[in-house]
Amino acid sequence: MSEFQNNLSFAEKMDLEDPLQTFRSSFLIPQNKGVDRTYFLGNSLGLQPKKTKAAIEKILHQWQEEGVESFFKGEDPWLDLHEKLQQGMAPIAGAKPVEISIMNQLSVNLHLMLVSFYQPAGKRKKILMEGKAFPSDQYAIRSYLEHLHLDPDEIIIELAAADETEVIPDAHIVQAIQDHGEELALVFLGGVNYYSGQLFDMAGITRAAHAVGAKVGFDLAHAIGNVSLQLHDWEVDFACWCSYKYLNGGPGAVAGVFVHERHLDDQGMKRLSGWWGYRKDERFLMKNRFSAAPDASAWQLSTPSVLNYACLGSSLELFAAAGWTRILEKQAKLVQWTHFLLQDSLAPQVQCITPSSRGCQLSLLFNEKGKEVYDQLFEKGFMVDWREPNVIRLAPVPLYNSYTEAYQFFKALGEILKALHLQ
Repeated sequence: MSEFQNNLSFAEKMDLEDPLQTFRSSFLIPQNKGVDRTYFLGNSLGLQPKKTKAAIEKILHQWQEEGVESFFKGEDPWLDLHEKLQQGMAPIAGAKPVEISIMNQLSVNLHLMLVSFYQPAGKRKKILMEGKAFPSDQYAIRSYLEHLHLDPDEIIIELAAADETEVIPDAHIVQAIQDHGEELALVFLGGVNYYSGQLFDMAGITRAAHAVGAKVGFDLAHAIGNVSLQLHDWEVDFACWCSYKYLNGGPGAVAGVFVHERHLDDQGMKRLSGWWGYRKDERFLMKNRFSAAPDASAWQLSTPSVLNYACLGSSLELFAAAGWTRILEKQAKLVQWTHFLLQDSLAPQVQCITPSSRGCQLSLLFNEKGKEVYDQLFEKGFMVDWREPNVIRLAPVPLYNSYTEAYQFFKALGEILKALHLQ
């Protein structure tokens, strides 16, 4: 951007003017010999909020003092925690609270959503996916098709990128939807591609899929808490996400689903039912025939881990305090700044493959020596990640990363590239 300047003093000035600068102190930053590392791995595992430990201890204290009565008694009865998480997630997902359920993990939830939203009939059996989807999506869908005695190779249509950047133009996705319209039962894509960092046009894809009579779902693992979502207004049928990346819910954090409001009253909806999906007001009457909760909670199965609820809740409190709009504003500026700097570091042997439609993540493709660059960055205190076969991913996160960190990364990367004769 024309207003950016490539120097340290400009980075420090932006940090001083940053309205979210104080939120960095709300997180525990990994250190090396007492010095903070530069943590650009929010796309893999978000940092621990300092509030998380106290939130867990509160649950443990309730358990100690009240035992099972903690579900019903005290300042924060465990039975009410889910509603609080629904409220906290709603603005981040662009959804109504009733459309959200906080439950399980992502792949489990995807299987549950497939039961409800993949209903092959006649020649309408195909599922459209991106070829470079996160592997767990491939595993889940292929195994579910096999469970239905369908051949995944006949059912799945994989969208392949034209080159090693793995970027698939949105227009190509829409064209594929139109080409296979009469056969499509489901379009299922990642909101943000884990490898390239590409943000798909979810609104346009949803419109195109609905126009041909297909259902639409998204894996939002790399999108939730990262980019602006309007799942309700876009009329997405369903979405699944994990909460341990940009949502900072902790390793193996409780995940979430979105089910559009129009499906909640569908009496013919198929689902796998469980104890915790029963309507809350009558759950403890212990009836032996299922009566679904009137919201997305109907897809819950088992009693949730309130410890995991506490971890996610401590992070969502920070999102609420910072303000989702302000977080998105800083995200855009911080990533634009990082990309601006990288333009002065990269060379023909290295390119940023992430298109302008993106969130926090930037992916650097190396023609050679990429793993050596990654190793040296780590030694210098920069925590990024390596993805086979030849990509370094980094994700400056607005709640705990700074403009100065991005500048320091740019300087270190340039020195390493020069030393390895890649610049």
